[in-house]
Amino acid sequence: MARGRVYARIARVLLVVALGLSMAAIFTLYERLRIRHSMVRRQRWSRFFMQRLSNALPFRVTVHGTLPTQPTLWVSNHVSWTDIALLGQLAPLSFLSKAEVRTWPIAGWLALKAGTLFIRRGSGDSQLIRRQMTQHLRGNSSLMIFPEGTTTDGRGLRTFHGRLLASAVETEIPLQPVAIRYLRNGEIDPLAPFIGEDDLLSHLMRLFSHDVGEVEIHVLTPIPSAGMERAALAFQAQEAVRRALFGVAESVPESAAA
Repeated sequence: MARGRVYARIARVLLVVALGLSMAAIFTLYERLRIRHSMVRRQRWSRFFMQRLSNALPFRVTVHGTLPTQPTLWVSNHVSWTDIALLGQLAPLSFLSKAEVRTWPIAGWLALKAGTLFIRRGSGDSQLIRRQMTQHLRGNSSLMIFPEGTTTDGRGLRTFHGRLLASAVETEIPLQPVAIRYLRNGEIDPLAPFIGEDDLLSHLMRLFSHDVGEVEIHVLTPIPSAGMERAALAFQAQEAVRRALFGVAESVPESAAA
């Protein structure tokens, strides 16, 4: 693809990022002036931004299934940073993210102002994040998490961690499983995954130097959480996503069936 077209695509993304920064600056001004701004407003503005960012990315998106009309805890497989934009455009959502993202230039500030919750791996703050997630869900605000805990190359699915689902069980809010799949020429897209030592600029150049890829988003049947063990709930969500992505299911392990 011509270098000029690649740079034009990247420039479009940068313009959208500039829009996001201006929106984040407005929320910062609200905070300094002590003007109240609800999570509903944050999520509405965040969705507006995600829609524009998704339109600037080199993907053709097809959504299957019915979007929920009530607050839910969304769970999805995780392939790339682009998942956040593509899934965040679907509904008013907040995200749960690893704490390192908070320190990233620009992206960390945008995530904070959008209402993202941050979790530190292995820091022993699982009870704190559970309380934060529970409070968020009880405020009638939907939340998206990636229970694999990391990105994959899209060819497989890691174990969904049940500890992140305790807030859904506690609030009895249903789980909304979502499966996202990147395709290129009918096969799993090798360009879309953001894994390992990848950096954002290299990833953007890789994406924008090729033709538009296909993205399938499957919004699956919600899973009731009331009275469920979190391990069993995680396994049900994992297998629902697995079937949507690969059409296969695994036998139920004893720990999930108990």
